[in-house]
Amino acid sequence: MDLHAPPTTPATLRHVAIVGAGFSGTLLAINLLRHDGPAATLIERGDAAGLGVAYGTRQSDHLLNVRAANMSAFPDAPSHFVEWLAAQGMAADGAAFVPRRVYGEYLRDTLAAARALAPERLSVVAGEAVAVDGASVRLADGGTVAADAVVLAVGNLAPQVPPGLEAIAHHHAYVGNPWDRQATEGLRDDDTVLLVGTGLTMVDVALTLEAQGFGGQMVALSRRGLLPHRHAPASPAAQPLTERPRPPLSTLVREVRARGAAIGWRSAIDELRPFTQGIWSAADADERRRFLRHLRPWWDIHRHRLAPAVADRIDALVASGRLTLLAGKCCAAQATGDGAAVEWRPRGEDTRRTMHVARVISCIGPQGDVARTDDPLLGTLVAAGRIRPDAEHLGIEVEATGRVLTAGGDSDERLFAIGPMTRGAFWEIVAVPDLRRQVWDVARYLSNAHWVGGEGL
Repeated sequence: MDLHAPPTTPATLRHVAIVGAGFSGTLLAINLLRHDGPAATLIERGDAAGLGVAYGTRQSDHLLNVRAANMSAFPDAPSHFVEWLAAQGMAADGAAFVPRRVYGEYLRDTLAAARALAPERLSVVAGEAVAVDGASVRLADGGTVAADAVVLAVGNLAPQVPPGLEAIAHHHAYVGNPWDRQATEGLRDDDTVLLVGTGLTMVDVALTLEAQGFGGQMVALSRRGLLPHRHAPASPAAQPLTERPRPPLSTLVREVRARGAAIGWRSAIDELRPFTQGIWSAADADERRRFLRHLRPWWDIHRHRLAPAVADRIDALVASGRLTLLAGKCCAAQATGDGAAVEWRPRGEDTRRTMHVARVISCIGPQGDVARTDDPLLGTLVAAGRIRPDAEHLGIEVEATGRVLTAGGDSDERLFAIGPMTRGAFWEIVAVPDLRRQVWDVARYLSNAHWVGGEGL
């Protein structure tokens, strides 16, 4: 399957409703204008369009994990973000890791510029979508947005309660949403906080606790206790491979090891990026399951790296003893008068241990199983057979065009999905370089366009 082939011509569309105005949804609306496509309505239940969870942070030490030179919103205008930084009077160093809040300003500014050029073709509605009837979106307040097609750009779903912690899921000591502003408030300097997960979300929460002056202990626990690796201070540009790596999926790891010996593992992984979606799509169900079960944690910590300044801060917390990384699993938990007692088992051991903590914050990352989500919109769509989970239960099953597949396996001409919830089809679809290409392709499909003008955006 060629994921970037010219799209099949869709039926004429006059209006597209986009559910979710985070990065993917906002960028789709902008690209519809750039392609001279149908009018768009962005439906956002959060505070503002153009932010989402990732770029809604106000902390200056929450940095992008990708250098500025590769963070343009548009694949056909690779210097767009760096040029915007220069226009704002900011240091326009393409090798820099810019604060995420600055990138949020960039997205909102780009959206505002698009609306100014064609205000009659782009609108934003504040509200929560709870159902899709045909191609009309029903809102929680009883309102309706009628359209010719609907695009689900719902971003990441809230994480499920980590196994072993179900007994305290409704207790005040447990925080299931690490982005809740109250998650890190009200703690004392003699408290211990358990962070379940050791990935990028844990890093954000640890930095937030430090920025708020928390002087207590942080313990981060995951099955393997793996921390994301860091970007090199200066990395040579990846060179395109002369030959596409062949399946099976496990060749990803073998290719990295072989190439890494010569050019370094970071450059080896970056060289593979143009091919990872194709390798994933060519893998059969058994290969995908084995990759997810055995290799995913190792792939993630090498592929999704930390900005050097962030890695330095985390290393300092570990060196000072304020942040402890543990490998193991939660087995059980019980509420106490001042927090929770969590039983956990170290990796490779049979004996359980108990830690007493003031708070438990889930940092395990988003869940993707739409068959188990409590999201009202997705739950309604699953129940109606309009969407179905992909085979690995990573998200919503879609075709290469973004059209969803129904419970019966048919493609829906009026319902699409983009963003991280399509990872079952594309795997590498969480970072800006991958998302911007997907959104650009879907906008072309919806606009029946084969080229972009883009003047003024």
